[in-house]
Amino acid sequence: MLTGLVAGLAAGALWGLVFVVPRMTPGLSSVDLTAGRFISFGGMAALAMLVTWRRHTWPTARQAATALGMSLLGATGYYLLLAQSIVYAGSEVPTLIIGTIPIWVMLLGKPTGLKWAGLLPGLLLTLGGLALMMQSTLDHAAQRPASGGQFWWGVLLALGAMLCWTAFALVNAAWLKRHPEVSATEWANWIGVATGVGAFLLWLLLGSDVQTLAVLDNQAMIAVACIATGIGSGWAGSILWNVASQRLSVSLCGQLIVSETLFALFYSFLWDGVWPAATQAWAAGLFTLGILASIRAHR
Repeated sequence: MLTGLVAGLAAGALWGLVFVVPRMTPGLSSVDLTAGRFISFGGMAALAMLVTWRRHTWPTARQAATALGMSLLGATGYYLLLAQSIVYAGSEVPTLIIGTIPIWVMLLGKPTGLKWAGLLPGLLLTLGGLALMMQSTLDHAAQRPASGGQFWWGVLLALGAMLCWTAFALVNAAWLKRHPEVSATEWANWIGVATGVGAFLLWLLLGSDVQTLAVLDNQAMIAVACIATGIGSGWAGSILWNVASQRLSVSLCGQLIVSETLFALFYSFLWDGVWPAATQAWAAGLFTLGILASIRAHR
């Protein structure tokens, strides 16, 4: 259980980076950012498979098709929606919407033997944290210049991203538990290669041409952001999450997703160079207590 907990929290720390990266790469479209990140993910996964090809299990046609579908649901499609929502609505509101994923995963993935009374404290603490964060987020958003329909379009895209990743978390955990013969690293590599191929096709169809990318001023930052989120948030984060999904119940994994929100807010505050407001600090405290309460309930 300890290994699963550490892996889930570490995955959250890596995933939190993706909420600030769109703000670190102005001038880069959401399609280009998504493609750059996941081409890096796919390249790292392919390299890992080549290095360990003697020990690596190769997927069947059905498993490869499943990996492709999962890559669209939990990687390329999810992040494209999220990145574009941040462009339209800023980072706070999408972070808040994505922060509700633990609630849905906990509710939909509760083990049969776990009573609702045991799950309730962690659930209520997380809801309390979300309520405080919502108040702070909406107050902060109200201080910004009105962006008309773009803001609400961003909210709609963030909701779509939330639905994608909620479904991914449930299906991914169920698949790994049905296929214990496939290791967490192998499954991450299969999804990574499928994601890289899909991201490359996405860039060819909808991405910017090479000449446009070549004249961007912040090319070094763009390269670092794509590689860091591709290898870190993508490849390493997927392996860590698969480890957690194999060792923990779906509902406890859902609670650990709260750590992604905590780290995303932490990175956002660092990037902006500001301290969190009192409500945000209290919300972070409630999120942390919710994680601890859920761990205790699942022991």
